[in-house]
Amino acid sequence: MTAKVYFADTRANVKQNMIDKLQRLYERSGIKDIVAPKDLVAIKVHFGERGNTAYIRPQFIRRLVDKVKEQKGKPFLTDANTLYVGSRSNAVDHLQTAIENGWGYSVVNAPLVIADGLTGKEYTNVEVNLKHFQEVKIGSGALHADAFIAISHLKGHELTGYGGVLKNIGMGLGSRSGKQMMHSDVRPRINLEKCTGCSKCHAWCPGEAIALRDEDRKSFILEEHCIGCGECTVSCPFGAIAVNWKTKPDIIQEKIAEYTMGVLKHYPGKCGFITFVNNITPECDCCGWNDAPVVRDIGILASLDPVALDQACVDLINQEHGLPGSRLEGQPHGSDKFRALWPHADWTRGLEYAESIGLGTRKYELIKI
Repeated sequence: MTAKVYFADTRANVKQNMIDKLQRLYERSGIKDIVAPKDLVAIKVHFGERGNTAYIRPQFIRRLVDKVKEQKGKPFLTDANTLYVGSRSNAVDHLQTAIENGWGYSVVNAPLVIADGLTGKEYTNVEVNLKHFQEVKIGSGALHADAFIAISHLKGHELTGYGGVLKNIGMGLGSRSGKQMMHSDVRPRINLEKCTGCSKCHAWCPGEAIALRDEDRKSFILEEHCIGCGECTVSCPFGAIAVNWKTKPDIIQEKIAEYTMGVLKHYPGKCGFITFVNNITPECDCCGWNDAPVVRDIGILASLDPVALDQACVDLINQEHGLPGSRLEGQPHGSDKFRALWPHADWTRGLEYAESIGLGTRKYELIKI
């Protein structure tokens, strides 16, 4: 099968600006049709890390919020807390950062909901029965709605080559411990110099795999019982159980696809996807900075198929030449831009795997509006 992907370029004039084009994409792509009166509509966005300015401008999201409200839907903007310690690792800091970055109610006309709660513990175990996970941990706030719209920003990523729809949903809405499970293929270790023996990690360990040593009353992990869930890592208030970032690019891409499945299976026929292919930076919006864009602004794309949408976005970027003064200066038309940025990461693996588990198709028809 071939999916339809709708595309609006960056050209504008007195009769039509880019926000108007976004509305037309919302309507033409069929995303409008997934919203019914009284639906709670989860709109997945990235609020941007403090110090980063590459994230999507909230004024665009305001137009989508207004359209959902015109249809008598009840929209809210959502994201889950980060695994790393930045400005979005708990709901208080996350919401503060969002407001500082322009996502206040007066701008977006919708409430902000941190999907996995105050400290990342409010998640739902969703059965997927796939290669890496039998269950995935999804922020509950993203699963209790009636319809789901993911608004993504396409950019580079040091682990996956690029970040688009799949990463925005899968990694974005995984709980903090779920993010640890995606990022690591090794079991946690406790730093005894930092451990205070407070036992908070014990309470959150589902495998009862943590105990106190008799000699110094510090915690240790019973490896034969450890299931590698990551709950201890995100529960320790002293950083004694470090985040493990040890994984391979192909594996983390597959895990992200499985987490994406965990979200989308809750919304059969009620999902839509929009991606901004503008301000295409080398690294993720989770960084506290953003380097110069590597190719020119291309436009906005929308589809009911997340795999086709990601494929179309990358294909359009690869057709461009690298911008002078950027990290891709000198890269010609048609070259693989994300392989040039991150040669260790084969970005195609995530799309191949996503297609194989039924998330969508890489075959698409590009329809310019």
